[in-house]
Amino acid sequence: MNPPSTRELRSPPPMRHPLLRPFADTSLHAVVAGFVAMMTGYTSSLVLIFQAGRAAHLTDAQISSWIWAISIGMAVSTITLSLRFRSPIVVAFSTPGAALLIASLPHVPYAEAIGAYIVSAALVTAIGLTGWFDALMKRVPAGIASALLAGILFEIGIEIFHAAQVQTMLVLTMFFVYLGVKRMAPRYAIVTTLVVGTAMAGVLGLIDLTRFHVTLAKPVFTMPSFSLAAAVSLGLPLFVVAMASQNMPGVAVLRADGYTTPSSPLIGTTGVMSLLLAPFGSHGVTLAAITAAICTGPEAHEDRSKRYTAALWCGLFYLVAGIFGATIAALFAALPKALVVSVAALALFGSIQSGLTNAMSNAREREAALVTFMVTASGLTLAGIGSAFWGLVAGVVTQVVLNARRP
Repeated sequence: MNPPSTRELRSPPPMRHPLLRPFADTSLHAVVAGFVAMMTGYTSSLVLIFQAGRAAHLTDAQISSWIWAISIGMAVSTITLSLRFRSPIVVAFSTPGAALLIASLPHVPYAEAIGAYIVSAALVTAIGLTGWFDALMKRVPAGIASALLAGILFEIGIEIFHAAQVQTMLVLTMFFVYLGVKRMAPRYAIVTTLVVGTAMAGVLGLIDLTRFHVTLAKPVFTMPSFSLAAAVSLGLPLFVVAMASQNMPGVAVLRADGYTTPSSPLIGTTGVMSLLLAPFGSHGVTLAAITAAICTGPEAHEDRSKRYTAALWCGLFYLVAGIFGATIAALFAALPKALVVSVAALALFGSIQSGLTNAMSNAREREAALVTFMVTASGLTLAGIGSAFWGLVAGVVTQVVLNARRP
């Protein structure tokens, strides 16, 4: 009888089911990053939906259905895409689109507005499926993309210092806790700051739960009606701001943090989800930029390949928000705004630093990157399109003028 070979003696590697991998890859930092990303997205933008709904005289049920629709769209898209590509892909609703609706929605019958949402979603889907978006993004220099990221996040990053003028004790406590823990145990800086900040807000009497109540969302279907006027006045602007102010910066955030995920399937997926959920009130889901950076940065996970779990947790929190509808908004409204913006700003410090470093690393792109950063950070808005798009345009123009045909 022959003795067993070395291969036979070697124990087989442990089997790990693909569905269980996210649980093995996750960490407390990923959970916190996902929660902060979700909280930042809702607290900074959900009020726009309430404003638009009230201005258009929508019922509470229609507004709750609107919140349910965008939450489910964000949750399903974020979880599906992050699992598919093992990258931290975070989806958000179109914030500039919601701002646009505050002024536009009252002048359009609601059924025609739903039809305009469908037109916008169909255009986004077409751009994603044709691959045109990928071809465009490949022409954007890396330095300009990094400067775009830094400019987008800069406005959120400085909010902590604005908040310090209003809630000085709360913000300074959080800031110095962050610095102390960052020096001794960097991985726990954001977690500790969030816990201490919440406790401090309670001590100072800044948490108001008087209006908090638990309510389950009930989707309300609205039969769409199509009109050329609504498609032109509402559908096309929604499409433009979604692509220019959300999807382009969203892809730039991924590229700046080293993720080369093809953008076409990402854009196409958000377009399809927007199409399906438009009759329930969703004006469109898009790629996230600011909230995505919370999950793509080093604070989410020290291992870049495992940061996708932060996006998964963000998606799960979206799902909870969708099920409970306005309840999650009431919970966030109970927390002081200074707490929310401060945690978000501190979580983005690493991404801002990385973006600025990469933006200035290439001498040929340095001035174009600076222009991109300055225009984006300025908050400039022209023709209803946000500064992220104009920063990208300004940077590319500067790069072409200064370096075209130069050896």
